[in-house]
Amino acid sequence: MNQQARLNALSAFLKNQRAKLQPETVGLPQGTRRRTPGLRREEVAQLAGVSSTWYTWLEQGRDIKVSASVLDCVASALRLTADERKYLFSLALESGSAAAPIQQEHPQISPALQKIVDELHYCPTIISDRRFQIVGWNEAAAHVFLDFTQIPPEERNLIRLLFTRKEMRRLAVNWEHFIMGFLSIFRAYYGQYVDDEWYEQFLREMENTDPEFLTLWKQSQVSSAPEVLIEFRHAKAGKMLFDLTSLQVQGGSDLRCSIYTPCAGSPTETKLKRLMQRTADA
Repeated sequence: MNQQARLNALSAFLKNQRAKLQPETVGLPQGTRRRTPGLRREEVAQLAGVSSTWYTWLEQGRDIKVSASVLDCVASALRLTADERKYLFSLALESGSAAAPIQQEHPQISPALQKIVDELHYCPTIISDRRFQIVGWNEAAAHVFLDFTQIPPEERNLIRLLFTRKEMRRLAVNWEHFIMGFLSIFRAYYGQYVDDEWYEQFLREMENTDPEFLTLWKQSQVSSAPEVLIEFRHAKAGKMLFDLTSLQVQGGSDLRCSIYTPCAGSPTETKLKRLMQRTADA
């Protein structure tokens, strides 16, 4: 991410977070009618204990001197989560990727990790890298999502597939809720690797591919590991309920393991077993 792109991302993030807060939730009077939702810039500055001019310049994306202690005050004023604070610091201090390893074009997962994934027989599991390139999956994932072997490795980007493949968009009952979870993780990576130009190129590509992407990207939050309940309407198995758990794989490859666990008390696991068995018998 170049300098101007980083500052633009910082500006957009601060504006978005400010718009989410209401005066009464932070102990400020409602006051006169507001033209836009959320707090005013001067109110954030007041809460953070900084000058209104300095905060305005920060939110405008100007290249100004910023300290960690002052950023911490801004983060507290905006009620940021731990992941959002990390994102703010990465963008404002350019501290995200100084020691980051170079991304391999097609990262490989270890045989040990693949065995673990395969052992999750009835929990669809996908392994992706920090760019959301799919580098591993199990049989259950191929049945619920796609047969990823039929997709060229360079096109196995989970974000791209969710926007471009009709079967992926039809799968989730609440597709926007589904995609927002992945975008929140993607934004966390985006802030962490501020010097990787690939992210800016990918964002431009996706904006040109699907206009809806930009809208959802602007609305996305920051989370390193959201846990959400997902309802699928599978073309062959019908209604399926999964708990999505996203885990960071320890090691130098910066891989993420997304596990879809059939919801307890639902017939999802039984349906998945039947689906896989029918395919095996065919």
